[in-house]
Formats: sequence, C-alpha cells, structure tokens
Amino acid sequence: MGKTNWKIQLCWVNAHVGIQENELTITITKEAATNTDIIESYKEVPKSVVISELGEISVEKWQRKWDQTTKEEITKEYFPIVADRLNMKINLTHSFISMVMRHGNARSYLHRFNP
Repeated sequence: MGKTNWKIQLCWVNAHVGIQENELTITITKEAATNTDIIESYKEVPKSVVISELGEISVEKWQRKWDQTTKEEITKEYFPIVADRLNMKINLTHSFISMVMRHGNARSYLHRFNP
C-alpha cells in the first residue's frame, strides 16, 4: 500500500435548524441569559446538581417517547425502562445488537430469504 495523503476539513453544521423545540430552547436560553431583570440567582447551585437534574428530566422525556413509539418493539422487550438500561454495563458489540434486534444467524431469520 502506498502512502495516503489525507485532507481533513472541519466545518460547523447547524443541527438545530428546522427542529422547532431546539430553536425555541435556544431562543429562550438567549433571552434568559441576557435578561437583567431576573431577580433569582442560581450561582449558589453546584454545577453537579444542575447536570443531575437535567439528566433526570432528559431520561423522563426519553421514557415517555420510548413508551409512545411503535417502533423498536423487539428492543423494548429487552429494555422497557430507559433508566435501567442506562445503568447497565453493556458492551454494545455487533453480535449483541444483532441478537437484540433478532438479526442474528438464526435459521428462522435466514429462512425468510430462501425462495
């Protein structure tokens, strides 16, 4: 193999454009950050508490969406509770994902493709 010359270019991607909730969040955050009329001060709240509370809120929202989705029913059988799954130490290998998604080398799966 010969020497490969790589050219790497980094660019900014505006991932929030078109996602209403993200755009609204950014707008509200900017307004709150620049509003000098706000009396409350959260300077005394440790960063770890804020991160923990935001994490809990995120998991609760994720669980609501997980419960409502009609997709990934097979995966939901293995991991019905998002918080429990996040606390598991799982090595997400290709084999593990294939097993959970029932896309392994099982004869019943391969049989579907035989004429």
